[in-house]
Amino acid sequence: MPPAVTRSTALLTDHYELTMLQAALRSGTAHRRSVFELFPRRLPEGRRYGVVAGVGRALDALEQFTFDASTLAALEDVVDAPTLDWLASYRFSGDVWGYGEGETYFPFSPLLVVESTFAEAVLLETLLLSIYNHDSAVASAASRMTLVAGDRPCIEMGSRRTHEEAAVAAARAAYVAGFAASSNLAARQRYGVPTTGTSAHSFTLLHDTEADAFRAQVDSLGRDTTLLVDTYDVTEAVRLAVEVAGPGLGAVRLDSGDLAVLATRVRAQLDALGATKTRIIVTSDLDEHAIAALAAAPVDGYGVGTELVTGSGHPTCGFVYKLVARESADGDLESVAKKSVDKVSVGGRKYALRRRTPSGVAEAEVVGIGHRPVDDGDDRALLVPLVRSGEVVGRESLEAARERHLRSRGELPVAIQQMSRGEPVIPTVHE
Repeated sequence: MPPAVTRSTALLTDHYELTMLQAALRSGTAHRRSVFELFPRRLPEGRRYGVVAGVGRALDALEQFTFDASTLAALEDVVDAPTLDWLASYRFSGDVWGYGEGETYFPFSPLLVVESTFAEAVLLETLLLSIYNHDSAVASAASRMTLVAGDRPCIEMGSRRTHEEAAVAAARAAYVAGFAASSNLAARQRYGVPTTGTSAHSFTLLHDTEADAFRAQVDSLGRDTTLLVDTYDVTEAVRLAVEVAGPGLGAVRLDSGDLAVLATRVRAQLDALGATKTRIIVTSDLDEHAIAALAAAPVDGYGVGTELVTGSGHPTCGFVYKLVARESADGDLESVAKKSVDKVSVGGRKYALRRRTPSGVAEAEVVGIGHRPVDDGDDRALLVPLVRSGEVVGRESLEAARERHLRSRGELPVAIQQMSRGEPVIPTVHE
């Protein structure tokens, strides 16, 4: 018999989270007040800024982090009976502050601040990191792509290039960072991400002639559809597309070859055929650099797959989750930090703001250690309440996250428009 299906997220974790819990319960330290922080020590090499995504998914996962009977049964040979008894009534009851979804970030930005007991908070490490590292990697790549695309829409279409569940999360993260739509229907059903799509080469190959394929698609989807024109000969396909759909054809798609050259030729041909409003959509292993290279080409939109869902060379953000403060013997919170030379952590509960010039341009990421940095009047606070006394208070719509991203990216220095490798566009200052 297959195991019973459970919606609990409690086993989306590492073995040592549970063994730490068991040892802490036994030593009497499990219930010490503690502060954990999720943060990046650095940006992925060459990146000038990052984008936070996965916040909403993390809040959903936190609410589902409970140990039901089937979950506890799976742990019977992992931890002892007293630990199982404690887990049976587990519900996170602490507070969580964090950067809002869509916010930009920099080295040592305190993206999440989790305040609770050690026992409650330590169990969340792997779950939170897995969501934030994946979704933020995709959103960071997506942001660079939409930045260089300008007002030309980008469509996420990378589902077939990654794990089926990662594909759904990637579609959501890309939408947060400005993508207009996705091909993934699960993302539409779960999160309301707009979806789009028409046909692949197989549909053309199915029919006896390319004209038959175009006619079948137009009859089914209307003249505003997008016809794929590079199965055989592009010039002939464009001629047939306009012949079948008329000058009101919605768009043609190019999926191979030298896209800049082809787009220029196709634009001239469409205009000569009277299809002056027919758009040209390009696909084929695009990334932010390829999109930037097409800026001068007569392209109206981009379909992006593999490079997007794999973070365009950086499939993880390198976020870590560290204990930065804990209750001392006298009941006060004291700072703690790892001292490794190449894995530095900064102890203490953090607060953060984006320091800005009077004209609203960001000039520093200011992180206060144990206190709120002084706002000079032009600054912007970054941490928002996400969970209060165990109850989610920070859930918001994807549209709100998209708007936050545009505002946050828009206040960064113009150097973010450079796709070449470089240092973060603003420094991180600890106070």
